[in-house]
Amino acid sequence: MSQIVILGSGFAALSAIRELRRQGSNAETTVISPRDELHYVPSSIWIPAGVRKAENLRLPLRRFFERHNVKFIKAAVTGLSAAEKRIDTDAGPVTADQILIATGGRFIRKLPGIENAIIPCEGIAAAEAMTAKLAGLDGGTIAIGMATNPNEPGAMRGGPMFEYLFILDTLLRRQGRRDRFKLVFFSPSDRPGARLGEKAVDGLLVEMKRRGIETRLGHKMVRIDPDRVVTEGGEIPADLILFQPGMTGPAWLAQSDLPLSPGGMVRADAGCRVEGTDAIWVAGDAGSYPGPDWMPKQAHQADLQAKAAAANIAAVLQGRSPDATFVAELICIMDSLDKGMLVFRRGKLNIVLPALRPLHWVKRMFERHYLRAFR
Repeated sequence: MSQIVILGSGFAALSAIRELRRQGSNAETTVISPRDELHYVPSSIWIPAGVRKAENLRLPLRRFFERHNVKFIKAAVTGLSAAEKRIDTDAGPVTADQILIATGGRFIRKLPGIENAIIPCEGIAAAEAMTAKLAGLDGGTIAIGMATNPNEPGAMRGGPMFEYLFILDTLLRRQGRRDRFKLVFFSPSDRPGARLGEKAVDGLLVEMKRRGIETRLGHKMVRIDPDRVVTEGGEIPADLILFQPGMTGPAWLAQSDLPLSPGGMVRADAGCRVEGTDAIWVAGDAGSYPGPDWMPKQAHQADLQAKAAAANIAAVLQGRSPDATFVAELICIMDSLDKGMLVFRRGKLNIVLPALRPLHWVKRMFERHYLRAFR
């Protein structure tokens, strides 16, 4: 029987499993990951307001794996040989006929003093740390910012930072203490969020001004001190710093023979096959794909890539041509705790809806619908 190994247990990995079975693949499938849980990080934005708790967002996957006849190996990947179809892990080597890399990327931690900031999208624990620190403040300055990978500008995840900015503003107003806090948004870009489209950027900047949020834009970052953000345009004293740096590929790629993009991610074609290989695939943030410069690093895009990769793996194992491709598509609802702003991009189409109360509930309903398959 053919052997498929999937690296990771996040959005791309789980979507690939479902698509493989939908395609009729009964191949022996193994997941290698340090955890057999799905961490639904998109909803961690609501932890500070108590709308969600950490335990609501950690979903055990044992039953999901059992339903789909998937073997699970608890291990961390340490390297990969495409030539030998071998995955190196801290629990020993594993070989396979087809390998899907769905481990996600990692945030670049080269900025001096970055340990003084909380990186929200690193996980649920980061949201909990931010919540605890905010609760201990009676007032002060909250600095929230983002940057990108200078070698691959599209390798970033900025949407959640806008959400944290607006959610914290709404939360502090509800608590009756917004007047004791200054909120500052910073970015080396003078047009942060450009991948969302020009209309969306204009709307975000107008909303910041309406809410009394100060902006510091267009200045390269120098370092982050425990009590301030230092840029080439000046310093931002701060009591709480949230910063989302650019993204790159997982560290173990240095111990592989895979082709890498300038930004350090695995190069793949439109069908998610790793360039120069016949049995290695990638989906989600670990990969670099052909497409528009606004193509996002987000769960929805990872799902689309995973479905294409899984369809192609199934085709290969069934003796068919692997001709599935993914659509470059950005869809997000940027939440502000009581409203949501919808942004959608596909091809030349770019739709931006203003902040509306029903869109907040649409985002919550989508969470429930998405997670139903894994509960």
